[in-house]
Amino acid sequence: MRVATNSYTDAMLNQFNTLISKEDTLQNEVSTGLSVQAPSDNPTAMAETLNDLTGQAAQSQYSANISSLQTTATSVYNTMDSLQQLVSKADVFATNGGSGNTSQAERDTYASQVQGLIQEAVQLANTQDPTSGQYLFGGTASTSEPFSTTTDANGNVTGVAYQGNTSVNQVPVSAGTTLSVDVPGANTTGSGARGLFTDSQSGADLFNHLLALQNDLSSGDTSAIATDGTNLQKDEDNVTYQVANNGAVQTRLNNEATYVTNQTSSLTSAISNTSGTDLVQTMVQLNQTQTAYQAALQSSAQIMQLSILNYLK
Repeated sequence: MRVATNSYTDAMLNQFNTLISKEDTLQNEVSTGLSVQAPSDNPTAMAETLNDLTGQAAQSQYSANISSLQTTATSVYNTMDSLQQLVSKADVFATNGGSGNTSQAERDTYASQVQGLIQEAVQLANTQDPTSGQYLFGGTASTSEPFSTTTDANGNVTGVAYQGNTSVNQVPVSAGTTLSVDVPGANTTGSGARGLFTDSQSGADLFNHLLALQNDLSSGDTSAIATDGTNLQKDEDNVTYQVANNGAVQTRLNNEATYVTNQTSSLTSAISNTSGTDLVQTMVQLNQTQTAYQAALQSSAQIMQLSILNYLK
């Protein structure tokens, strides 16, 4: 037997390269689930697949946006719920304090409790999102406390100032649709998003109304206390409006989440139909190719060994 010629060596290498290339292609199909790996495989299918993959990436971003908004909306709602209870307590103090059957000592006690409500309200106004750390009620100025206080020598709050703005972030949740869960702490412009604690559209001005109630309880001015009760009703109505609006936004977010899930599922099906591979068949072909490659290696090794030994003889 003669030593293997260059012609045989070239043919052998070509066969190895062909088998290796086929094995790589099949392995990629198994790992990606796609039969189209390059534009040359099927230009039309590749274009459609790339377009669908881009759509999938967009849906994934929408889904992340929705999830983030839902988390913030829940935090906003929890704060509003606490604020609603706080205003209800203040209204009780106004009702009882304005009664002619209430002693001044009792009014003084109510005034002290109202001061506690003011301090609690400030804490609520400066609530941070537990996930992002952003302040919930500063508008788009969410990196610092939106409300600052002035206190007396005893640490009692005597004034509250808003340092945020009235702007809100609009976040895309689907193609052409944006939503916002932001609520500015105050808005005295008469337009735009209503403020939670101060809002000129609704007449809400919670901190000033609470401070007025405290002072009027301390002075025993029952007529002014009655006015305070009327003003607190505006605050309560405004909080109720905000709670209802938050619920509506959360419902829309849930609907958008369902829509995005359905869109993602449709795109996944489209990609599978256009470029998907039959995994079972591909695995069989991959196993056959790997077997053929091993057989070719063994066969070539035997032939080359025999040829060299024969030549040495």
